[in-house]
Amino acid sequence: MATVRKKMHFPLKVALPMVWNYIKSKLKEQIKAVAFIIIYLVAFKLIVLQSAPENAFQVAFGVGMVVLGLAMFLEGLFLGLMPLGDRVGVQLPKKTNIWVIMFFGLLLGFGATLAEPSISTLRLAGEGVTPWATPLLYRFLELETNYLVWAVGAGVGVAVACGMARFYFGIGLKPFIYILVPILLVISCYFSFDENLKYIINLAWDTGGVTTGPVTVPLVLAMGIGISKASGKKNSAAASGLGVVTLASLFPVLGVFAVALYLNSSTPKPMTEIEFFSEAYRPKAIQMLGSEDALRAIAFQRGSSAARISYYGDLEEYKKVILSLVDDRKNSKKFLGNLSLFEWMNRKANEEEKKIISERFAEKLEEFNSSSKKFQTKDSKDFKANQPNSTIETSEKGWFVIFAKEFRAAIFAVVPLVLLLLVVLVFLLKDKLKRADESILGISLSLIGMAILTTGIQLGLSSLGDQIGRTLPMVYKTEAQETGRFLFKNFNKDAMVSAYNHRGQLNKYFYVVDDSNNIKAVPFDEKRYDKTTGNYEYVRTTEVLWTAKLSLLGIALVCIFAFGMGYGSTIAEPALNALGITIEEMTVGTVKRSKVVGTVSIGVGTGLLVGVCRLILDIPACWLLVPGYLALLVMTYYSDEEFTGLAWDSGGVTTGPITVPLVLAMGLGIGGGLNVIDGFGIVSMASLFPILTMLAFGIRIRRRQNSHLIDTEEANDGK
Repeated sequence: MATVRKKMHFPLKVALPMVWNYIKSKLKEQIKAVAFIIIYLVAFKLIVLQSAPENAFQVAFGVGMVVLGLAMFLEGLFLGLMPLGDRVGVQLPKKTNIWVIMFFGLLLGFGATLAEPSISTLRLAGEGVTPWATPLLYRFLELETNYLVWAVGAGVGVAVACGMARFYFGIGLKPFIYILVPILLVISCYFSFDENLKYIINLAWDTGGVTTGPVTVPLVLAMGIGISKASGKKNSAAASGLGVVTLASLFPVLGVFAVALYLNSSTPKPMTEIEFFSEAYRPKAIQMLGSEDALRAIAFQRGSSAARISYYGDLEEYKKVILSLVDDRKNSKKFLGNLSLFEWMNRKANEEEKKIISERFAEKLEEFNSSSKKFQTKDSKDFKANQPNSTIETSEKGWFVIFAKEFRAAIFAVVPLVLLLLVVLVFLLKDKLKRADESILGISLSLIGMAILTTGIQLGLSSLGDQIGRTLPMVYKTEAQETGRFLFKNFNKDAMVSAYNHRGQLNKYFYVVDDSNNIKAVPFDEKRYDKTTGNYEYVRTTEVLWTAKLSLLGIALVCIFAFGMGYGSTIAEPALNALGITIEEMTVGTVKRSKVVGTVSIGVGTGLLVGVCRLILDIPACWLLVPGYLALLVMTYYSDEEFTGLAWDSGGVTTGPITVPLVLAMGLGIGGGLNVIDGFGIVSMASLFPILTMLAFGIRIRRRQNSHLIDTEEANDGK
């Protein structure tokens, strides 16, 4: 007689501490995963970049949301989605044929991709892309983002379908690698000769690292192992589920390439911003962006002064608009978006625009001091909000608006995936949903956790990564960076002092009081003194980090930072530790988990280092991708099947929901700071080099084992 399990009931006093201890343990796991990389980034910004994080409260709040959201999301995943995927994977081969399994794998891969938290990061990655320099890339990231998501989803779907076939028939991974990788490399080389398509290469290869996250990998592995067991191929290399992450990293690249080819024929070619904003091109530009307001906002937020002058044509009208940025806060918000006027001046304004705004601020300040009553109410608030020291506003209505938007996105991402699993389980497999209460709780946690996680990524990780990326070039640049402008009316030249520098030259200086009430001597620039009005424009700058002649040391510091960030964040990735445990079990302890984790982490660190150097030196993507993957093909030939799957999968499991937002934001920030058109490509390098180090590690282990076997055989023959 079958025993019936009875539910245990605990008093509330006993249950609450148990639940709280469980929640604390889960939060501690995520804090450990996030702590190192956050401390590392903040310490680097404070010590090396010599500046505190901007919007520190917002960043801290966002990081806290990431910790809470990731804990809830993963708990919901293991409680709700994973059991469903495992149950379907075990029963599907018993009641259907391989074609039904592959079709289901196609749908599952597509649905799992939509539910990946890192996919939302791609949607936020187009802030520095312009519609005139890279129109196709802009179209992908800003205008028609669904094309990108569908291309990636379709790629993962095909990958899962092929993976199911591999598991069912026991096919090795090497044939797929030998076919797919050369095709992708040939397409990449072809794209590099097209002025529009060449900017898609890095984005496409980056999607391969973004797709293999905490939703796709566990679900597909659970299904794959179940199918392998049901098909009776338990001893095959495919039985462990190895290789599916590799396919889910390669097929999305092919999907993005295919959609890019389709869209390229209807996309305008790159042009100068003057041509794009000219009156002659105006109808086509408005048609592309949707409205004239959007076109005007792009001119201010992403264009240079040449774009704005080209748009207005009349210089007087153009000057009135620049003045309105100071006078009218609503108008400023309409033109600048989430950029504060101070940040817009530093990033986008030219010398003339800065001078116009500085003079206007001086007039407003004089009016404010002489007529305090006039600025006591609304005008006072508008004036203070528009001062150059105001910070970036995340949203007009705060973080809750972002959360509401992300929660809707989470519903559209998770619910279809759950419905697909339930329909297959209940209607196709004629099975019942067991532990429905646990499943409902898990799905609810996944929804809420994903919304909190993606909101925290926007507020915290992406913001911090962008700050680091934008300021990172300062480490090796030899010129000071501007941080503000002030107009001194009726400047008293008698207040200046003269002093000799170390070269024996006599220079003039005057004293200013900084924000911390410290007195500082600054050099007098004759060019900024207006003899007619007696006004002097003071430009406040950061100090050149280290010294002006140590740019090579600065580049070395940037490389050390990139390697440390990659190494530290990878060690904390839960998926990598799980892979290390799997390898240790498969090799019966001969290959230790710590060595696997260390080898992969070195690969990721090296990949980030190479990716950052690519941006700094503006190296074309194909120069790194083609030699790198050709080397992988050669090393794969000399590697055995089992370790091939482990090595290639390691390139996907390292790019998780913590690493991807930081790396993407940092890469795009560096690209923006260096005026590099395409800031993508770092994630692809962080996926390539771990495969390289793992294959080298596997070949070394295999040679050592073979050498040991030969020595043993010779010893036995000697006896």
